[in-house]
Amino acid sequence: MTALYEILGFAPLTLAGAAAMTFGAAYVRGLTGFGMAIILVPLLGLIIPPAQAVVLGILLQLLIGPVGIGLIHAGADRQTALPIGLIAMATTPIGMAVLDVTRPDVARLLITVVAVGAFVAVLLPKQPEGHRPGRGAVIGTGVASGILTGFAAMPGPPVVPFYLRRHLEPRVARASMLLIFFLTSIAGTAAALWVGIATQRLFLIALLLFLPMWLGNRAGGRHFGRVPPHVWQAMVAVVLGIAAISAVVRLLN
Repeated sequence: MTALYEILGFAPLTLAGAAAMTFGAAYVRGLTGFGMAIILVPLLGLIIPPAQAVVLGILLQLLIGPVGIGLIHAGADRQTALPIGLIAMATTPIGMAVLDVTRPDVARLLITVVAVGAFVAVLLPKQPEGHRPGRGAVIGTGVASGILTGFAAMPGPPVVPFYLRRHLEPRVARASMLLIFFLTSIAGTAAALWVGIATQRLFLIALLLFLPMWLGNRAGGRHFGRVPPHVWQAMVAVVLGIAAISAVVRLLN
């Protein structure tokens, strides 16, 4: 236990708390297709510095990304998901570079703003039936998602409204978001290594948290599809709302 404490930098009970946080966030990911980073990064920021919490969030998304990737790729709206994902990969280093020079208190504030903004965005009215997003919307979503991946491990705030405001089946929206998030996790990991803030300690913590993350994701995935589409979309909004409220509370405290 002492050796583990010396390597990780926190006590076994703290690691157990991180595992519980990870399980819950991964359950939401499996159920909705997003939300793991939005929920987990602010929580991890309570026990490790924000920059490390961001990198750990990215590493966890990288580890869980290949799970079911074949079905995800087949079910996604590839005409938009692939371009958004590739653009986000290209712009992720920008966000990581900004994070590297941002003070922790400012980073916490900006991450809170991102969480609140995601909740507000998902409440906007839906696009008309049959609407297809233009090139500008695709590029803008990709750029914003990439920057937020690097800065906050949160590619979701631009991506979730992009798909939920369209009249898509939940399985298509979910698969599209998961595909994008896997691509951004690859770029985020590469950027973190480039900047030098992805340490062996964070990789070890990510490996230790993989099992609770896999279990939570599996449990959430088994429940996906058992609720009507409108209930699923309401659950998505609730998840974002809880994340936004908790982020504000933590900031004020």
